[in-house]
Amino acid sequence: MVALLPFTPYRVLICDLRSDQLLDVLPLWGVSFDEFLGKTGSLRATVHLVTAELAARARAALVPGRTALWVERAGAIWWGGILWTSSLASDERGELSLALQAATWDSYLAHRMLYDTLQADGVDQFDIVRTLISYTAAQPGGDIGIEVDTAVSGVARDRTYSRYDQPFVRDLIEQLSRVERGFEWRIASTRDPDSGRRVKQLQLGHPVIRAGSTEVVLTRPGPILSYTWPVDATSKANVWQARGASTNRNQTAESVPLLSPLVTGEADIAAGWPRLDGSADYSTVEQQETLDAHARADAAAHLDPRTVPEITVRLDAQISPALLGATARVKVTDLWWPEGMTARHRIIGITVTPPERGRPESAKLLLEA
Repeated sequence: MVALLPFTPYRVLICDLRSDQLLDVLPLWGVSFDEFLGKTGSLRATVHLVTAELAARARAALVPGRTALWVERAGAIWWGGILWTSSLASDERGELSLALQAATWDSYLAHRMLYDTLQADGVDQFDIVRTLISYTAAQPGGDIGIEVDTAVSGVARDRTYSRYDQPFVRDLIEQLSRVERGFEWRIASTRDPDSGRRVKQLQLGHPVIRAGSTEVVLTRPGPILSYTWPVDATSKANVWQARGASTNRNQTAESVPLLSPLVTGEADIAAGWPRLDGSADYSTVEQQETLDAHARADAAAHLDPRTVPEITVRLDAQISPALLGATARVKVTDLWWPEGMTARHRIIGITVTPPERGRPESAKLLLEA
Protein backbone atom coordinates (compact mmCIF):
# COMPACT_ATOMS: atom_id res chain seq x y z
CA MET A 1 0.00 0.00 0.00
CA VAL A 2 1.13 3.56 -0.67
CA ALA A 3 -0.18 5.39 2.34
CA LEU A 4 -0.71 8.71 0.58
CA LEU A 5 -2.03 7.74 -2.84
CA PRO A 6 -5.61 8.77 -3.63
CA PHE A 7 -6.86 5.28 -4.50
CA THR A 8 -6.46 3.98 -0.93
CA PRO A 9 -8.37 5.13 2.18
CA TYR A 10 -5.39 4.27 4.42
CA ARG A 11 -2.58 6.36 5.83
CA VAL A 12 0.00 5.73 8.54
CA LEU A 13 0.71 8.46 11.08
CA ILE A 14 4.22 8.56 12.56
CA CYS A 15 4.25 10.00 16.09
CA ASP A 16 6.48 10.35 19.11
CA LEU A 17 5.67 7.47 21.46
CA ARG A 18 5.56 9.41 24.72
CA SER A 19 3.94 12.68 23.61
CA ASP A 20 2.00 11.34 20.58
CA GLN A 21 3.11 14.42 18.65
CA LEU A 22 2.73 13.89 14.91
CA LEU A 23 6.17 13.70 13.28
CA ASP A 24 5.43 12.80 9.66
CA VAL A 25 3.24 10.85 7.24
CA LEU A 26 5.41 8.88 4.83
CA PRO A 27 4.46 6.75 1.79
CA LEU A 28 4.58 3.07 2.79
CA TRP A 29 4.44 -0.02 0.60
CA GLY A 30 3.52 -3.64 1.34
CA VAL A 31 1.60 -2.75 4.49
CA SER A 32 -0.21 -5.45 6.44
CA PHE A 33 -1.27 -5.37 10.07
CA ASP A 34 -3.04 -7.61 12.53
CA GLU A 35 -4.53 -7.55 16.00
CA PHE A 36 -5.63 -10.34 18.29
CA LEU A 37 -7.24 -11.15 21.60
CA GLY A 38 -4.68 -13.03 23.65
CA LYS A 39 -1.48 -12.16 21.82
CA THR A 40 0.49 -9.23 20.45
CA GLY A 41 -0.42 -7.87 17.02
CA SER A 42 2.02 -6.62 14.43
CA LEU A 43 2.51 -4.31 11.45
CA ARG A 44 4.89 -4.74 8.54
CA ALA A 45 5.67 -2.13 5.91
CA THR A 46 8.43 -0.79 3.68
CA VAL A 47 9.55 2.74 2.84
CA HIS A 48 11.17 3.10 -0.60
CA LEU A 49 13.82 5.79 -0.18
CA VAL A 50 13.71 7.14 -3.71
CA THR A 51 14.94 10.68 -2.93
CA ALA A 52 17.40 12.24 -0.52
CA GLU A 53 14.56 14.30 0.96
CA LEU A 54 12.48 11.17 1.68
CA ALA A 55 15.51 9.41 3.20
CA ALA A 56 16.15 12.36 5.52
CA ARG A 57 12.51 12.41 6.64
CA ALA A 58 12.50 8.68 7.31
CA ARG A 59 15.78 8.85 9.22
CA ALA A 60 14.42 11.63 11.44
CA ALA A 61 10.97 10.18 12.10
CA LEU A 62 11.38 6.40 12.18
CA VAL A 63 13.38 5.67 15.34
CA PRO A 64 12.76 2.14 16.63
CA GLY A 65 11.79 1.99 20.28
CA ARG A 66 10.51 5.56 20.52
CA THR A 67 8.20 5.92 17.52
CA ALA A 68 4.46 5.20 17.48
CA LEU A 69 2.60 4.21 14.32
CA TRP A 70 -1.15 4.72 13.89
CA VAL A 71 -3.06 3.29 10.92
CA GLU A 72 -6.04 5.32 9.76
CA ARG A 73 -8.70 4.09 7.38
CA ALA A 74 -11.07 6.75 6.09
CA GLY A 75 -10.25 8.84 9.16
CA ALA A 76 -10.93 6.06 11.71
CA ILE A 77 -8.14 4.50 13.77
CA TRP A 78 -7.69 0.84 12.79
CA TRP A 79 -4.37 -0.05 14.42
CA GLY A 80 -1.76 1.41 16.72
CA GLY A 81 1.59 0.26 18.04
CA ILE A 82 5.30 0.79 18.51
CA LEU A 83 8.02 0.63 15.87
CA TRP A 84 10.56 -1.85 17.21
CA THR A 85 12.80 -2.68 14.25
CA SER A 86 13.88 -1.18 10.96
CA SER A 87 16.17 -2.72 8.39
CA LEU A 88 17.89 -0.63 5.74
CA ALA A 89 18.67 -2.48 2.52
CA SER A 90 20.35 -1.54 -0.75
CA ASP A 91 19.89 -3.64 -3.87
CA GLU A 92 22.37 -4.20 -6.72
CA ARG A 93 21.15 -1.01 -8.41
CA GLY A 94 21.80 1.06 -5.29
CA GLU A 95 18.10 1.58 -4.56
CA LEU A 96 17.37 1.89 -0.85
CA SER A 97 14.43 0.60 1.15
CA LEU A 98 13.63 0.58 4.84
CA ALA A 99 11.66 -2.42 6.16
CA LEU A 100 9.62 -1.69 9.30
CA GLN A 101 8.19 -3.98 11.97
CA ALA A 102 5.93 -2.71 14.74
CA ALA A 103 3.86 -4.34 17.48
CA THR A 104 0.71 -3.36 19.36
CA TRP A 105 0.93 -1.29 22.55
CA ASP A 106 0.96 -4.30 24.87
CA SER A 107 4.44 -5.10 23.53
CA TYR A 108 5.71 -2.13 25.55
CA LEU A 109 4.83 -3.98 28.77
CA ALA A 110 7.12 -6.82 27.62
CA HIS A 111 9.95 -4.28 27.97
CA ARG A 112 9.00 -3.11 31.46
CA MET A 113 10.14 -4.96 34.58
CA LEU A 114 8.85 -4.93 38.13
CA TYR A 115 11.67 -3.60 40.34
CA ASP A 116 9.53 -3.33 43.48
CA THR A 117 7.53 -5.94 45.37
CA LEU A 118 3.77 -5.54 44.90
CA GLN A 119 1.22 -7.34 47.07
CA ALA A 120 -2.54 -7.68 46.61
CA ASP A 121 -4.82 -9.31 49.17
CA GLY A 122 -8.41 -9.91 48.05
CA VAL A 123 -8.09 -7.42 45.17
CA ASP A 124 -10.20 -7.60 42.02
CA GLN A 125 -8.07 -9.02 39.20
CA PHE A 126 -8.84 -6.02 36.98
CA ASP A 127 -7.47 -3.70 39.69
CA ILE A 128 -4.28 -5.76 39.83
CA VAL A 129 -3.83 -5.20 36.09
CA ARG A 130 -4.43 -1.46 36.50
CA THR A 131 -1.95 -1.34 39.38
CA LEU A 132 0.72 -2.97 37.25
CA ILE A 133 0.14 -0.56 34.37
CA SER A 134 0.07 2.41 36.74
CA TYR A 135 3.40 1.21 38.14
CA THR A 136 4.99 1.33 34.68
CA ALA A 137 3.58 4.80 34.02
CA ALA A 138 4.81 6.19 37.35
CA GLN A 139 8.49 5.57 36.53
CA PRO A 140 10.43 8.38 34.79
CA GLY A 141 9.89 8.05 31.04
CA GLY A 142 7.45 5.18 31.53
CA ASP A 143 4.13 6.83 30.68
CA ILE A 144 3.14 6.15 27.06
CA GLY A 145 -0.46 7.23 27.63
CA ILE A 146 -2.27 3.94 28.27
CA GLU A 147 -5.72 4.84 29.61
CA VAL A 148 -7.73 2.67 32.01
CA ASP A 149 -11.32 2.52 33.25
CA THR A 150 -12.81 1.44 36.57
CA ALA A 151 -14.69 -1.74 35.58
CA VAL A 152 -14.39 -4.76 37.86
CA SER A 153 -14.58 -8.50 37.18
CA GLY A 154 -15.98 -9.59 40.54
CA VAL A 155 -13.09 -12.05 41.00
CA ALA A 156 -10.76 -11.27 43.91
CA ARG A 157 -7.16 -12.48 43.90
CA ASP A 158 -4.27 -12.72 46.35
CA ARG A 159 -0.98 -12.06 44.64
CA THR A 160 2.56 -11.19 45.68
CA TYR A 161 4.97 -10.17 42.95
CA SER A 162 8.54 -10.13 44.21
CA ARG A 163 11.11 -7.69 42.94
CA TYR A 164 13.71 -10.44 43.28
CA ASP A 165 12.05 -12.34 40.41
CA GLN A 166 12.43 -9.27 38.16
CA PRO A 167 9.33 -10.22 36.15
CA PHE A 168 8.20 -8.45 33.01
CA VAL A 169 4.86 -6.72 33.51
CA ARG A 170 3.28 -8.23 30.42
CA ASP A 171 4.12 -11.72 31.63
CA LEU A 172 2.45 -11.01 34.99
CA ILE A 173 -0.73 -9.77 33.32
CA GLU A 174 -0.81 -12.69 30.91
CA GLN A 175 -0.30 -15.24 33.67
CA LEU A 176 -3.01 -13.63 35.78
CA SER A 177 -5.40 -13.67 32.84
CA ARG A 178 -4.95 -17.40 32.23
CA VAL A 179 -5.77 -18.64 35.72
CA GLU A 180 -9.15 -20.20 36.49
CA ARG A 181 -11.94 -17.56 36.17
CA GLY A 182 -9.48 -15.32 34.36
CA PHE A 183 -10.02 -12.66 31.70
CA GLU A 184 -9.05 -11.34 28.28
CA TRP A 185 -7.23 -8.08 27.73
CA ARG A 186 -5.90 -5.85 25.01
CA ILE A 187 -4.88 -2.23 24.55
CA ALA A 188 -7.22 -0.94 21.87
CA SER A 189 -6.41 1.89 19.47
CA THR A 190 -9.32 4.29 19.08
CA ARG A 191 -10.16 7.92 18.45
CA ASP A 192 -12.06 10.01 20.98
CA PRO A 193 -15.32 10.95 19.20
CA ASP A 194 -15.48 14.36 20.87
CA SER A 195 -11.90 15.63 20.81
CA GLY A 196 -10.59 13.56 17.89
CA ARG A 197 -7.44 12.65 19.81
CA ARG A 198 -5.87 9.22 19.45
CA VAL A 199 -6.41 6.91 22.45
CA LYS A 200 -4.58 3.84 23.80
CA GLN A 201 -7.34 2.21 25.86
CA LEU A 202 -6.90 -0.78 28.15
CA GLN A 203 -9.79 -3.16 27.50
CA LEU A 204 -10.58 -5.94 29.99
CA GLY A 205 -13.28 -8.62 29.71
CA HIS A 206 -14.32 -11.36 32.12
CA PRO A 207 -14.33 -14.13 31.17
CA VAL A 208 -13.82 -12.84 27.62
CA ILE A 209 -14.05 -9.59 25.67
CA ARG A 210 -17.30 -9.26 23.75
CA ALA A 211 -18.22 -6.58 21.24
CA GLY A 212 -21.27 -5.69 19.23
CA SER A 213 -24.92 -6.34 19.97
CA THR A 214 -25.70 -8.10 16.67
CA GLU A 215 -24.10 -10.95 14.79
CA VAL A 216 -22.04 -10.47 11.66
CA VAL A 217 -23.31 -12.85 8.97
CA LEU A 218 -20.64 -14.21 6.61
CA THR A 219 -21.44 -16.67 3.83
CA ARG A 220 -19.75 -18.74 1.14
CA PRO A 221 -20.71 -18.31 -1.63
CA GLY A 222 -20.71 -14.65 -0.69
CA PRO A 223 -18.27 -12.33 1.07
CA ILE A 224 -16.08 -15.25 2.26
CA LEU A 225 -13.30 -15.48 -0.31
CA SER A 226 -11.45 -18.45 1.22
CA TYR A 227 -11.14 -20.35 4.48
CA THR A 228 -9.09 -22.88 6.44
CA TRP A 229 -10.79 -25.09 9.06
CA PRO A 230 -8.19 -26.97 11.16
CA VAL A 231 -8.77 -29.93 13.47
CA ASP A 232 -5.71 -30.33 15.71
CA ALA A 233 -5.23 -32.81 18.57
CA THR A 234 -1.49 -32.19 19.09
CA SER A 235 -2.15 -29.98 22.13
CA LYS A 236 -4.95 -32.13 23.59
CA ALA A 237 -4.44 -33.51 27.11
CA ASN A 238 -6.85 -35.26 29.43
CA VAL A 239 -4.45 -35.55 32.37
CA TRP A 240 -2.73 -32.37 33.55
CA GLN A 241 -0.34 -31.25 36.25
CA ALA A 242 1.13 -27.82 36.99
CA ARG A 243 4.56 -27.30 38.52
CA GLY A 244 5.34 -24.27 40.70
CA ALA A 245 8.25 -22.77 42.58
CA SER A 246 10.63 -24.76 44.74
CA THR A 247 9.31 -25.44 48.24
CA ASN A 248 12.76 -26.13 49.64
CA ARG A 249 14.38 -23.24 51.51
CA ASN A 250 17.37 -25.33 52.59
CA GLN A 251 20.02 -24.89 49.93
CA THR A 252 21.89 -28.00 51.10
CA ALA A 253 18.93 -30.28 50.41
CA GLU A 254 17.41 -31.45 47.14
CA SER A 255 15.19 -28.82 45.53
CA VAL A 256 11.60 -30.01 45.05
CA PRO A 257 8.99 -27.99 43.11
CA LEU A 258 5.43 -27.40 44.24
CA LEU A 259 3.05 -29.67 42.30
CA SER A 260 -0.69 -29.52 41.70
CA PRO A 261 -2.81 -32.66 41.98
CA LEU A 262 -3.39 -34.48 38.71
CA VAL A 263 -6.46 -33.11 36.94
CA THR A 264 -8.01 -35.97 34.97
CA GLY A 265 -10.72 -35.82 32.33
CA GLU A 266 -12.28 -39.12 33.33
CA ALA A 267 -15.30 -38.74 31.04
CA ASP A 268 -12.96 -38.13 28.08
CA ILE A 269 -11.06 -41.36 28.74
CA ALA A 270 -14.30 -43.28 29.35
CA ALA A 271 -15.53 -42.06 25.96
CA GLY A 272 -12.63 -43.84 24.25
CA TRP A 273 -9.85 -41.25 24.07
CA PRO A 274 -6.35 -42.49 24.88
CA ARG A 275 -4.63 -40.99 27.88
CA LEU A 276 -2.78 -37.82 26.84
CA ASP A 277 -0.61 -36.09 29.46
CA GLY A 278 0.28 -32.41 29.73
CA SER A 279 1.95 -30.00 32.12
CA ALA A 280 2.98 -26.38 32.55
CA ASP A 281 5.61 -24.59 34.65
CA TYR A 282 4.81 -21.64 36.92
CA SER A 283 8.22 -21.11 38.48
CA THR A 284 7.22 -18.01 40.46
CA VAL A 285 4.00 -19.44 41.95
CA GLU A 286 4.53 -20.38 45.60
CA GLN A 287 0.92 -20.80 46.80
CA GLN A 288 -0.74 -24.19 46.38
CA GLU A 289 -4.18 -22.66 45.83
CA THR A 290 -2.92 -20.44 43.01
CA LEU A 291 -1.04 -23.29 41.36
CA ASP A 292 -4.11 -25.54 41.54
CA ALA A 293 -6.22 -22.82 39.89
CA HIS A 294 -3.69 -22.62 37.05
CA ALA A 295 -3.81 -26.41 36.67
CA ARG A 296 -7.61 -26.50 36.46
CA ALA A 297 -7.69 -23.69 33.90
CA ASP A 298 -4.96 -25.30 31.77
CA ALA A 299 -6.62 -28.71 31.99
CA ALA A 300 -9.95 -27.31 30.81
CA ALA A 301 -8.26 -25.49 27.91
CA HIS A 302 -6.36 -28.58 26.72
CA LEU A 303 -9.13 -31.14 27.20
CA ASP A 304 -10.88 -29.79 24.12
CA PRO A 305 -8.24 -27.62 22.43
CA ARG A 306 -9.47 -24.46 20.79
CA THR A 307 -9.41 -24.66 17.02
CA VAL A 308 -8.97 -21.41 15.19
CA PRO A 309 -10.61 -21.37 11.77
CA GLU A 310 -9.52 -18.57 9.45
CA ILE A 311 -11.72 -16.93 6.84
CA THR A 312 -10.66 -14.30 4.34
CA VAL A 313 -13.41 -11.84 3.48
CA ARG A 314 -13.93 -8.79 1.36
CA LEU A 315 -13.74 -5.63 3.42
CA ASP A 316 -17.04 -3.84 3.60
CA ALA A 317 -18.85 -1.56 6.02
CA GLN A 318 -19.44 -4.34 8.57
CA ILE A 319 -15.78 -5.46 8.87
CA SER A 320 -13.27 -3.53 11.02
CA PRO A 321 -10.92 -4.19 13.97
CA ALA A 322 -13.75 -3.03 16.24
CA LEU A 323 -15.24 -6.50 15.66
CA LEU A 324 -12.69 -8.16 17.96
CA GLY A 325 -14.85 -10.00 20.47
CA ALA A 326 -17.98 -9.90 18.27
CA THR A 327 -19.90 -12.99 17.14
CA ALA A 328 -19.90 -14.05 13.51
CA ARG A 329 -22.47 -16.43 12.04
CA VAL A 330 -20.62 -18.36 9.35
CA LYS A 331 -22.54 -20.20 6.61
CA VAL A 332 -20.66 -22.41 4.15
CA THR A 333 -22.01 -24.63 1.39
CA ASP A 334 -19.46 -26.58 -0.68
CA LEU A 335 -18.27 -30.15 -1.35
CA TRP A 336 -17.28 -30.72 2.28
CA TRP A 337 -20.56 -29.37 3.61
CA PRO A 338 -22.99 -30.07 0.72
CA GLU A 339 -26.00 -29.72 3.01
CA GLY A 340 -24.66 -26.44 4.33
CA MET A 341 -22.86 -25.64 7.59
CA THR A 342 -23.86 -22.86 9.96
CA ALA A 343 -21.76 -22.07 13.04
CA ARG A 344 -21.31 -19.19 15.44
CA HIS A 345 -17.80 -18.08 16.29
CA ARG A 346 -16.30 -15.22 18.25
CA ILE A 347 -13.84 -13.10 16.26
CA ILE A 348 -10.50 -13.20 18.12
CA GLY A 349 -8.14 -11.83 15.49
CA ILE A 350 -8.03 -9.79 12.31
CA THR A 351 -5.32 -9.36 9.68
CA VAL A 352 -5.88 -6.52 7.22
CA THR A 353 -4.24 -6.30 3.81
CA PRO A 354 -4.80 -2.81 2.36
CA PRO A 355 -5.13 -2.45 -1.41
CA GLU A 356 -2.22 -2.07 -3.76
CA ARG A 357 -2.25 -1.83 -7.52
CA GLY A 358 -3.57 -5.17 -8.72
CA ARG A 359 -4.47 -6.38 -5.21
CA PRO A 360 -7.87 -5.83 -3.62
CA GLU A 361 -8.43 -4.92 0.00
CA SER A 362 -9.18 -7.92 2.22
CA ALA A 363 -9.26 -9.08 5.81
CA LYS A 364 -8.51 -12.44 7.40
CA LEU A 365 -10.61 -13.20 10.49
CA LEU A 366 -9.54 -15.67 13.17
CA LEU A 367 -12.51 -17.40 14.77
CA GLU A 368 -13.04 -19.09 18.10
CA ALA A 369 -15.73 -21.74 18.51
